[in-house]
Amino acid sequence: MEFYRVGEKLMSRDKLMRAVDRILTLRASGLSQQETAHRMGCDRTLVSRLEALAEVRRGGALAVIGFPVANKEDLQAVCDDYGVEYTLLMTDVERIAYAEQRSGVELLNEIMKIVTNLQDFDTVIMIGSDMRIRLAGALFGDKVVGMQIGESPIEEDVHVEPEELVALIAAVRGEST
Repeated sequence: MEFYRVGEKLMSRDKLMRAVDRILTLRASGLSQQETAHRMGCDRTLVSRLEALAEVRRGGALAVIGFPVANKEDLQAVCDDYGVEYTLLMTDVERIAYAEQRSGVELLNEIMKIVTNLQDFDTVIMIGSDMRIRLAGALFGDKVVGMQIGESPIEEDVHVEPEELVALIAAVRGEST
């Protein structure tokens, strides 16, 4: 345990971190700042200031899906750097292997699971062919923002400029790059 002496007070870093974790958990569960403060025995302004200190970004939850992409690792790094909550990027070889390694029932179940998970996101950036973007739009409506990398069918991996993805993520979030 780490302790800090401030004047006559001895404070525990572990106790502080447990309290912060509890506050964030209560807020994430839907309690208001006032309700959270009441449960924790602190002021609402403390809860508000903790949120301001911890905030990574504003805006809704974001997912990025893309295939067939040649520079998957570069795009994954962009998504990681910009706090994208869900990323599914595949090369053409990975996409084909994904389908071939599963029975029809398994593949259908996994696709349904992915579609169900994506329903929870406010925005889904779809990197793909014109047809895939239209399909995503049919499934998720106005949540879809397309980044077209070719006409369907795309028969080889396509290099996507990471800066273009950065700009699109910033635009979706209403930020400048």
